[in-house]
Amino acid sequence: MRNWVKITLTLLLALLISGCSTKNLGEGNKPKIDETLEVIDSGSIRTISGITSIAFEWQKVDDSRVIGYNLYRANLSEESTKLKLVHFIENRYSSHFLDEDLTPNTKYAYTFSSGTSNDVESKPTKTFQVMTLPKPEGIAFIQAISNLPRQIKIIWRPHESEAVEYYKVFRSTPQDSDWEKLETLDGRLQAEYIDTDLKDNIVYLYKVIAYTFQDIPSLDSEIVKAQTKALPAGVQNLTATNNQPKKITLNWEPSASVDAVRYIIYRNTSPDGSFSELKQLNNATFTYEDFINEDGKRYFYKVTTIDKDGLESSPEVNPVMGITLTKLNKPILTLAQIQGEKAILNWQPGDNRAKFYNIYKTIKDSFFKTRKEKYTNITDLRFEDKDIVRGVEYQYSIEAVDENGIVSEKTNETLLVLPKLLDK
Repeated sequence: MRNWVKITLTLLLALLISGCSTKNLGEGNKPKIDETLEVIDSGSIRTISGITSIAFEWQKVDDSRVIGYNLYRANLSEESTKLKLVHFIENRYSSHFLDEDLTPNTKYAYTFSSGTSNDVESKPTKTFQVMTLPKPEGIAFIQAISNLPRQIKIIWRPHESEAVEYYKVFRSTPQDSDWEKLETLDGRLQAEYIDTDLKDNIVYLYKVIAYTFQDIPSLDSEIVKAQTKALPAGVQNLTATNNQPKKITLNWEPSASVDAVRYIIYRNTSPDGSFSELKQLNNATFTYEDFINEDGKRYFYKVTTIDKDGLESSPEVNPVMGITLTKLNKPILTLAQIQGEKAILNWQPGDNRAKFYNIYKTIKDSFFKTRKEKYTNITDLRFEDKDIVRGVEYQYSIEAVDENGIVSEKTNETLLVLPKLLDK
């Protein structure tokens, strides 16, 4: 009881020291008190508290000199608890007023006085205390769902208060103290938000705040975290052949990701730069033959994994090189001469892959006319040509052929001529 009397006397003293003019709320003039003016009956004052507002009701005064009412207020949570004039209610017949823009869950002290047109006011009513309501509780349940491809799903239980009109969803990361507002969702019964376009295998934090029809926020929800799905694992032990004719064969071990659905093969002519997609294969295939109609052709390859959500393993892996079987080295011609009535050619293999040889023969019948002949499947390292005519020029070249039909380049042409016989 003593404390209550002390607080009341202190607030009344503050009113006398810091009161403002009834018409100039911003001024700090000492109020002019007329003790004969009728005062609002303190017992008639009723209040209803909101979160950021307090409603007042009172019995109007009948004094004809009164033109309105002064409302004094002090925030009892602040260091200074002086009552200050905050509103002038400009009609003696008013009996209701709403004091707004207050702080939730805060105790305020109030008093009224009656005011006249010449800035004179009555004695104040008894000082009374009113407390605003706390913010609405946060939503009761919230969950963030992990392992989704580049997205996170947030679900919550709709707020129980029918005063809630909408929600705001906020995002942060464990490394960031700031919160980014993602979306405003209308409707108290909203219960889901999906955050998209996120980075792979990253942890994100979320909270949801409910807002009333008066835009008053609830307490923050619990902070929940979730992690986006990691990219699938790439294939293992990728190899490419270098000894197959007209093709390069790739082999690999499967990805360790259990939800891999297919593989994509990329190819490029160099280990750097942009790789082009060559082929897509199902997840049960671990080999591929790249048919290439060119000998000694070199390509670089990468193989990536695609999972059931369409995520692709990182292409930032070292490529492997494959080469089609190269051409044979051409034979080495060791002898080319006319012996008797024959043209004789001798040579050495030049390449141990050689299985047989082809001989090309160019016959110059006249200055303007030539014709060609080809002798194939020669397995010896010697060729004798008896089909020659005196005085005719013959040019010979040799190529080697391996078991796959790959041929070497031809040797340089060698000119042989069986001289004409001299007339006696």
